[in-house]
Amino acid sequence: MVERIGSSIHVLDNIFWQTLVGRHAAYAVGSDEARRYAPGFSPIVGFADPGSPDFDALAPFCTPGERFYCNGWEGAPPAGWRIELESRICSMVWDGAMPDDHEEPEAIVLEPRHLSQALALAQLTRPGPFGPRTLELGEYYGYFQNHRLLAMAGERMHADVHREISGVCTHPDHQRKGLARRLMTKLIGHQMRRNETPFLHVMLDNVNAHRLYELMGFRDYRESAIRIVSYVGNGLAC
Repeated sequence: MVERIGSSIHVLDNIFWQTLVGRHAAYAVGSDEARRYAPGFSPIVGFADPGSPDFDALAPFCTPGERFYCNGWEGAPPAGWRIELESRICSMVWDGAMPDDHEEPEAIVLEPRHLSQALALAQLTRPGPFGPRTLELGEYYGYFQNHRLLAMAGERMHADVHREISGVCTHPDHQRKGLARRLMTKLIGHQMRRNETPFLHVMLDNVNAHRLYELMGFRDYRESAIRIVSYVGNGLAC
């Protein structure tokens, strides 16, 4: 397990909130109790108290019909909100050595001109919450073939020294070639040289991905609830 800071809660225990009030505060909107990434970024919300989330504080910053990922909450939805999906997620932290070879010169930095390809690949493979401005949250890399994006991986949440590897996906026609793993290794090397600690999230039912990350050098930190909720509107029943 990740070492706790004294007796306090580790930032990874509420990483959504810690990111949105910390290093990504400039990309967030909300209050002292609830925040979300601004429209266009990843549809993620965080709460100061994830076990008892203040959805009333979040509502003024949402538009009916929007959907968000939230972590660590298992209660009934309040009026104006609806649960669209619920599952379990595992956060994993890097526990390996510096990769021997992580440069991958064929990997291309994803820029705004690559946005349409990145969005298309994310919509096809569904690696998690991904928005039109997600590429602005960190370094993203991809492999291309004849201007077609085959695989990508990048960085999203960031709190303290912890930097998330996210958006990991490969086109179905090019899976089982190690493309995503090579991109992840490149990112791990970059983060370690910046004295950052890589971490990631994986759905518990994604057994193959979880096993791959273990073999790479990640270890389980904690399991928690993950939900997709939609905002119906103030005063409306769910």
